[in-house]
Amino acid sequence: MIALDCYYSLSSPWAYLGGPHLQDIVRRHHVRLTLKPYDFQAVVPQTGGIPLKTRPEPRRTYHALELARWREYLGMPLNLEPAHYPKGVASDPNWNKYPGWMVIAAQLQGLDAQPLSHALLRALWAEERDTSQAAVRIAVADENGYDGASLQALEQAAETLAVYRANSAEAVEAGVFGAPTFILNGERFWGQDRLAFLDRALDKLRASR
Repeated sequence: MIALDCYYSLSSPWAYLGGPHLQDIVRRHHVRLTLKPYDFQAVVPQTGGIPLKTRPEPRRTYHALELARWREYLGMPLNLEPAHYPKGVASDPNWNKYPGWMVIAAQLQGLDAQPLSHALLRALWAEERDTSQAAVRIAVADENGYDGASLQALEQAAETLAVYRANSAEAVEAGVFGAPTFILNGERFWGQDRLAFLDRALDKLRASR
């Protein structure tokens, strides 16, 4: 089975917008997808990315414009200024790490974590829910057929955090500077708007086998 890695943050609106297309690609190509939440705030400054809050005003306003365009094009609900994004690190430096840890915990249990991941992103970006709160994550997981309490209890287990650190180190090594970034056979595809190129690459890869 073809392996595909997705490096991303559980606070990325682009990961949310790309979720349905990614799910379709995985289904059609019978890909083994590994979701790899990583420490965006730590990795991106090392690899050349610029976190949104530190970008000049013209780039921040263009970011909002692009979100609005893609929201309309894809027909997906999305709040351009969601109530719980971004949260300052002073209030909780791990605010956008907890959901990623839950996704990792689900994968470590052998579960398909893609529906959970998309539900957590949708909760933040479309449903005005604070996914930094354990009760919210548990509820979102339960609503999507997972055992939310069990997964939440594993979020900060040693194995979960070890995978998160490994994902972050791999992201630096692979030159990941944004989210989501998909890696197929060492080739990077940055952004949900590159999923069409990923789809074509998978077509070529399958044809060559």
